[in-house]
Amino acid sequence: MEQPNLSYIKKISKGEIEFEQTLLEIINEELSGEIDNYYKFLQENNFEKAKFYIHRIKHKMSILGLEKSYEITNVFEKSIKKGDFKNKEYFESILPIMLKFLQKL
Repeated sequence: MEQPNLSYIKKISKGEIEFEQTLLEIINEELSGEIDNYYKFLQENNFEKAKFYIHRIKHKMSILGLEKSYEITNVFEKSIKKGDFKNKEYFESILPIMLKFLQKL
């Protein structure tokens, strides 16, 4: 399983530690709520709203260097609108990994 990293954040921050910390704080604050909302709307079969949160989480994957996960999630995001859950298990398996990574920072 792919692991989060700070390579993209370090690249865009150009060594500005304060920027890195601010970006990570924002991601950390938003991610758990977005995950909760994803599960809520999925349970309610509101796939359009679930898709909204998948989209937001997908971009956080990119920022955390999860390139493969981003691509897999992109397929999931497009397919869920049609009621197709391809890559759902992978998507849901990467979420706790992202949270744990952020909590360790």
